Amino acid sequence: MNLLERARLKDINSSHLEMVLNWRNQEHVRSAMFHDRVISLEEHKKWFDRVKKDQTTIVKVFYLDNVPIGVVNFTNIDFDNGKCFWGFYIGDQSAPKGLGTLMGYLAINFIFEEVNIRKLCAEIIQSNERSIRYHERLGFRKEGVLKEHVLKNNQYTDVILMALFHKQWKEQKSKIQHMIEGMRI
Repeated sequence: MNLLERARLKDINSSHLEMVLNWRNQEHVRSAMFHDRVISLEEHKKWFDRVKKDQTTIVKVFYLDNVPIGVVNFTNIDFDNGKCFWGFYIGDQSAPKGLGTLMGYLAINFIFEEVNIRKLCAEIIQSNERSIRYHERLGFRKEGVLKEHVLKNNQYTDVILMALFHKQWKEQKSKIQHMIEGMRI
């Protein structure tokens, strides 16, 4: 069975709550977020209740071989204009290298092919060079900068705006799929 056949995105449900909270509160995840403080279980439950009711948000848990590995979410889904934002993280620190690319591939394919979005947007803290390179590898292009937009480490920092259009994804998709097929996980 190839890697793409072993991977899935599943809707988040209440059984995922504790695991996702533990992932979200890890330092390596929090440091890349706009809001980097530790989140309480009560706050997390309220977030989950809001997400369940919000028609403009989709949250998925990324699985490999039926083992949960990470989270991807799509927010501010604007069906009229065919656009949304996304965020993601690999929560399982023991996960093999390269799974972020696989998760991104599945997530982007999902939002373009199943939800019929035409533009996927990302907001990335400027110091997160790894995430910027990741987005570029997936085909995203820089669209702008929000100057001094987020308070990190007691200092305002810029946020990089990037986007990927469905038509660009159609061109990039086979390259990413080929890259995934070459992975040995």
